[in-house]
Amino acid sequence: MNWLGVVAALSGTLAVAAGAFGAHGAEGKAAEWLRTGGQYQLIHAVAALVALRLEARGPGWMFVVGGGVFAVTLYAMALGAPRWLGAVTPIGGALLIGGWLWLAWRLR
Repeated sequence: MNWLGVVAALSGTLAVAAGAFGAHGAEGKAAEWLRTGGQYQLIHAVAALVALRLEARGPGWMFVVGGGVFAVTLYAMALGAPRWLGAVTPIGGALLIGGWLWLAWRLR
C-alpha cells in the first residue's frame, strides 16, 4: 500500500471539508481559521502527491505532517479548543517550509 498517497488523499479530503464548513457553517474568526487551514492543507496534500510522483517521499511526508499540524491546530481552535494551541501552528508551518527546501535540494 502506498501510505503517503493514501494519507495525502485523506488530507485533501479533510481540507475540502474544513474549507467548506468555514465558508458555509462558521462565522468570524472560526470561519477564517477553517478557510486558512483548509487552503494550506489542500495545497500541501497536492504537493505531497507531486513529491510522491517525483519519488521524493521525505518532502512528501513533511508536506502532509506539516499541513496536518498547521491545519488541525486551526481547526481545533475554530471548534473551541484553547487559543494557546495557536502556538503549535507555526511548527506545522516550519515543517512545510522544510519540505519545500528538502524538495528543492532533491531536485537540484
